[in-house]
Amino acid sequence: MNRTRMFILAVVAFTVALGVTFFTYRVLRDRLQPPDDMSQIVVASQSVSLGSRLTEADLRMAPWPRAVPLEGSFKRISDVVGRGVVVPMIANEAVLDSKLAPTGVGAGLTAAIPEGMRAVGVKVNDVIGVAGFVLPGSRVDVLLSGSPNKNGELEMSKVILENVQVLAAGQNVTSDANGKPQNVQVVTLLVGPEESQSLALASADGKIQLALRNPLDLARANPQAVRREALYGSSPAPAAPAPKTIVVRAAAPAMPPPPAVVVAPPQASPPPAKLQLQLIEGSKTQNVTFEKKTDAAPQGQ
Repeated sequence: MNRTRMFILAVVAFTVALGVTFFTYRVLRDRLQPPDDMSQIVVASQSVSLGSRLTEADLRMAPWPRAVPLEGSFKRISDVVGRGVVVPMIANEAVLDSKLAPTGVGAGLTAAIPEGMRAVGVKVNDVIGVAGFVLPGSRVDVLLSGSPNKNGELEMSKVILENVQVLAAGQNVTSDANGKPQNVQVVTLLVGPEESQSLALASADGKIQLALRNPLDLARANPQAVRREALYGSSPAPAAPAPKTIVVRAAAPAMPPPPAVVVAPPQASPPPAKLQLQLIEGSKTQNVTFEKKTDAAPQGQ
């Protein structure tokens, strides 16, 4: 009886194992065998650097689902051979039209300059170039040190450009595989037309220096200029305030008031002069008063 049970269990286990094996085989076969609704597109067979010209050795064909069309992809390798690369690509990455320079433009640095931008070279040394760590693709700020009065002294420093992309360092438009610093004499910056004018004037008028920044830091601080006096803890003497111009508008001349007419009060005529006479008649005495009349002034005098 026990042997019969063991035999039945062995048959059941073998059947289950056979079913699992068949199911696993079907799943792996479906995944490994590409479906019929696949197309072929052009991909990079190896890493391609910025500014290089594509060759047949840099390209190969790879399957891509028809249900997910990739805009800008190519169906033939001959369509992209000889075109310049404006965006670096890695192996097995799809080659898109947006990553390539227009047909006939060629390759090199000129093909990597986006429309509306300018490439300006800046002469650097180990200090200005941050000891060689300013590599293609880095982001830097441009500092100008000089004097607005053109007296030859370094009186102040100001950040004139922020978050500028380094297009090339020396003759290289890409960094090496190990990311090691390299000593170069010229760094090419990618700027706009107005920024290129500021950079050219700064190179001729003062001393410039590059400040390496984090490529993820896109904020523009626009810091205030720092003067030499601030480094020694003394603030510059306050500038004398500009004299204020007070505009006084003259009012129209007022009409002079009419002269006051002073009416003199009538003068009282002086009392007439009196003349007293004493008359004595015998034993009688009498005082007689006479008014003295003044003669009028003669006419015409």
